[in-house]
Amino acid sequence: MKNYIKLIRLDKPTGIFLLFWPCSWGLVLGNSSSSSHEIFYYYLLLFFIGSFLMRSAGCVYNDIIDKKIDIKIARTKTRPITSGLISASKGWFLIVLFVALSLIILVQFNFKSIIFGLSSSFFVILYPFMKRITYWPQLFLGVTFNWGIILGWLSMGNEIGLIPILLYISAIFWTLGYDTIYGMQDIQDDIKIGVKSTSIKFHKNIKLFLSTCYLISFGLFIVLLILLNVSLTTYFLTFLSSLILIIQIFLFDSKEYKKNAKLFGFNNYYGLSIFLILLIIMQNG
Repeated sequence: MKNYIKLIRLDKPTGIFLLFWPCSWGLVLGNSSSSSHEIFYYYLLLFFIGSFLMRSAGCVYNDIIDKKIDIKIARTKTRPITSGLISASKGWFLIVLFVALSLIILVQFNFKSIIFGLSSSFFVILYPFMKRITYWPQLFLGVTFNWGIILGWLSMGNEIGLIPILLYISAIFWTLGYDTIYGMQDIQDDIKIGVKSTSIKFHKNIKLFLSTCYLISFGLFIVLLILLNVSLTTYFLTFLSSLILIIQIFLFDSKEYKKNAKLFGFNNYYGLSIFLILLIIMQNG
């Protein structure tokens, strides 16, 4: 059981929440005052379960695809599939199970949401191969991981417009930043085996890169707030939320890999803070 918990990273739940928060953002942003509160919270629960299932499936899939790479990296060589504790065939069975359960979740939403949700599978399948061909796998992850913003928005019966797109692009740059921090854990091994990442591409100016990513993300979110015509209190709360990003840049140290892993985890609190800000905005009309 411990091996299966490790396989789906249940012992490291941050990834579940980093997948869930964008879904919750899109859901709360698309929730009009006329919408049923019961439907909203029911969908919120479905998105959380779906995030757990899809993140688990994604971890297993990545481990199968990256088996020959992971064995050469100190942090990942003991993963259950890489070390042979769990077979690839059992891994594929888990993937089918998790995806089937995820489909049951998906069909609870409207038709547009179902089609849009299914389209994300293209990016999920391709993601593990990106680090083999480009220095920008983190950007591809941002496109994939934040798909839930649009999905959440559509699930409430809305049409795609500027508001969810702004939030989606903002979230992509947020992911580009935090996953670059995450990638610093394996940078030495990645360089040796030829794996590519933004962590490697920008390692000489990584604080500048992180600052740029987070500044663009924060700037786009401010534009969103302007379009929503929010109160000064909301801007103040957003500034407080941005301190979570600023602290990451300030404390980042390219040689302190364990500390960077903790900084990566701070983004769970950022995701929560944005959800609460959007919830306040929507409740105040």
